[in-house]
Amino acid sequence: MAEGEFDLINHYFATSKQPSRSDVILSIGDDCAITQLKPNQRLAITTDTMVENSHFYPDIPPRALGYKAIATNLSDLAAMGARPAWVSLALTLPKIDTYWLSEFSQGMFDILNQYNVTLIGGDTTKGPIPTITITAHGILGDYALRRDQAKVEDWIYVTGQLGDALAGFYLSRDRQQGRKSAVANQENFFIQRNLYPVPRVEFGQVLAQHYLANAAMDLSDGLMGDLMHILERSHKSAVLNLENLPISPQLEAYYGREEAERMALQGGEDYELCFTVSDEQQAKLEQYLTPLNVPYTCIGRIIQQNSLQPIQLQRYNQKIELDIQSFDHFK
Repeated sequence: MAEGEFDLINHYFATSKQPSRSDVILSIGDDCAITQLKPNQRLAITTDTMVENSHFYPDIPPRALGYKAIATNLSDLAAMGARPAWVSLALTLPKIDTYWLSEFSQGMFDILNQYNVTLIGGDTTKGPIPTITITAHGILGDYALRRDQAKVEDWIYVTGQLGDALAGFYLSRDRQQGRKSAVANQENFFIQRNLYPVPRVEFGQVLAQHYLANAAMDLSDGLMGDLMHILERSHKSAVLNLENLPISPQLEAYYGREEAERMALQGGEDYELCFTVSDEQQAKLEQYLTPLNVPYTCIGRIIQQNSLQPIQLQRYNQKIELDIQSFDHFK
């Protein structure tokens, strides 16, 4: 007998596949889920949609897609300093493919269980194009990281390394179009970086809990484009030092330094954190962040607003002009 909507939910997304949380009062199986907050807690909510051929190619491993759909939303919560708690899933598919669903759901639970997050509900429907929408909920204390609080003379930091995920996107596209190179091992490194981003969940929480950062956001559309969101919301500008961009040895070896810098700036899908820190708080970073074993790099500084040149690029104190286009869903 063919599986229907409720069979599909029970088979692949049942609560028995994940650990229970004491703050989940009612989960999958009713019209709404019910969760509970303590009096001193606030709720952070984010929603993200992924559409085939816009955000992922049809040949993406379904387990990687399930993982990434969750990771991108946890990254948004990390950028606010929230502790992820619950997610819901809206899934549109043209047909029921049992292997695809099994792998996709397992990829979701791989990362949900890693961060003790519960899938509490959602919707499944039939449609012409595979589409995945995740709504994630996180718990905040009394301080949230925001985009609109950058201050003049703040230092600009990023976690991890930038540009690898964009390289992986390009190489995945080339493979999709039948083009392969002779350096498959290097290509696989970049593709894995694109498929399996690491949300900086604990890092964001530490930034918020110890009031270390004034402003923050995650890097999903590229450093230049995403930093602009902080600058616009905070009414500030920035100077970036290209020599300080954290670039992996693999990216520099594959593309050369200057092209690697361009990819780090253009980026997209790195899902690292960009955050600004005052002089006073900068001295505390090592104390609180070193135990996390997550690399972080100072790449520039916030300056007074300059509407003609909101982001100034320099290399070893020499001004550099580059035309960088960040990712835009409608371009």
